[in-house]
Amino acid sequence: MSVTTTAGARLRATGGGANRWVVLFVLCVSLLLVALDATVLHVAVPAVTEDLRPSSTALLWIVDAYPLVCASLLILFGTLGDRVGRRRVLLAGYGLFGVASAVAAFADTPAVLIAARALLGVGGAMIMPATLSILRAVFPDRRERATAIGVWTAVAAAGAATGPVLGGFLVQHFWWGSVFLINIPLMALILPLGRWLLPESKGSGSGPWDVLGALMAAAGVLGVVLGVKRAGAGDSLLSVETAAPLLLGAVLLVLFVRRQKRRAHPLVDTRLFARAAFTTSVGCIVLAMLALVGLELIAVQYLQLVLALTPLETGLRLLPLTFAAMAAGATGSYTLRRVGPRRMVGWGFVLTAAAVLLLVLMGQHDRPLLLTTGFVLLGFGLQTTLFGAYESMLSEAPAQSAGGAAAIGETSYQLGAGMGIALLGSVMNAAYAPGLAHVPGVPAPAGAAAANSLGEAYQVAAQLGGPAGEALRTAARHAFVHGLHVTLVVSAGLLLLGALMALRLPRVMDCRPDIDARLGAADAWPDPKDAAGPGGAPVTRVPARRQPAEPAGSGRTARRGT
Repeated sequence: MSVTTTAGARLRATGGGANRWVVLFVLCVSLLLVALDATVLHVAVPAVTEDLRPSSTALLWIVDAYPLVCASLLILFGTLGDRVGRRRVLLAGYGLFGVASAVAAFADTPAVLIAARALLGVGGAMIMPATLSILRAVFPDRRERATAIGVWTAVAAAGAATGPVLGGFLVQHFWWGSVFLINIPLMALILPLGRWLLPESKGSGSGPWDVLGALMAAAGVLGVVLGVKRAGAGDSLLSVETAAPLLLGAVLLVLFVRRQKRRAHPLVDTRLFARAAFTTSVGCIVLAMLALVGLELIAVQYLQLVLALTPLETGLRLLPLTFAAMAAGATGSYTLRRVGPRRMVGWGFVLTAAAVLLLVLMGQHDRPLLLTTGFVLLGFGLQTTLFGAYESMLSEAPAQSAGGAAAIGETSYQLGAGMGIALLGSVMNAAYAPGLAHVPGVPAPAGAAAANSLGEAYQVAAQLGGPAGEALRTAARHAFVHGLHVTLVVSAGLLLLGALMALRLPRVMDCRPDIDARLGAADAWPDPKDAAGPGGAPVTRVPARRQPAEPAGSGRTARRGT
């Protein structure tokens, strides 16, 4: 890798000057932006439903478009940054993120909001890989880099925690579109700072960039997920709308894998999946995120529509979950060294499943202590699982494939989040709708409309009025709580499946020097021949493989929050 610093930045990134901490500040603001947008919409979903009246499928897409598009494009923009410059891609991502936020804030139809969320996903995919690459470049010393990643993870967790609270405050005092406008001031701050302060960095450039492969991977992921969402909305698996994207996506992914196996410089080294611990870790990440994000979305609807909490109160109720995740991330390295990957990931899954089953006790009435206990256990268990799974995944990757392994982990994280919303949302809808099929005194068309979502059921009940409206409202509440219980049981089953998968992980954390070396080599700090001192004399640098290794997973997972 070669790193060049722009004159305007006034940084001595290759020497690790004092201004590297200013660079960290800019990168933390970048991460805060992405973390906020990932959670800020959750508490606004009921308000969006009331204003735009999207169908159940459209509502899933409104929330789901951002993580799915982001996940599908991470490899594309990550490798593009290696070729054209990560700072350039990052700044373009900032600009796109700001424009998409403005469009989302003033969207007047579900289709416009979905499109804006998709654009936000594109911007997020441009921002996320570039920030980590630049952070590694400006912090060549492993100890300082660990400190920087610790700050970075704390900011991410704070952003995830602040998102629902800030979103709830804005929805309660303004309108739902204001949750997107908070990105605009951040953009106004970070664009000039990023342009002035951030150093440019590029990869080694060895081998051509596989544009076709990146597009195949993106289209394949989107096709498979679209088919799953169609099936979850009630369409037959044999229908054209469901089968076509499923088959097309699967074919594209198969062709992508075959293409990567043949290429001398693949985007993703598919040989990584021959390692049992690597494959198991990826599966654990997907299962953990599938459970977390889907449950969080349903929990928000439960708190607002069943318990009648305000958006701000809803955001405050979710804070224990994120704070518990922050605690798990802060103690993750110590726990991993003490118990090893297998027990850390496995027991994390078991703890999370226990928390989910505890939440089955939720009913028509508010039980604050129960909810707080369940959310604390849920946040701590899931973050423990994610921390251990990421560490195992990265430690299994050889030096030359560490970057690809990180991209796979990032994609798995985002894909699991998107699939969780689609799959658990589908389970919820399937369990909810039958309860409104035959409500006494309610016409069949009204019952069918109410079956789309609890928010729409309330609207239909208000239009009906009288005993029929009250009967529909009561039936919808009971059906929703029943659907919530079914969804929680399904989630617990998936989490216990993850605990069984974790048995394939190593029993102990292997800290031998050769393992550390291959992890450290992933940083690929500039080669001595790429830099020159005064008078053109070569500047000798310590190769990255001789630096102490970064504890894999020491910030890669905790930074996300919940």
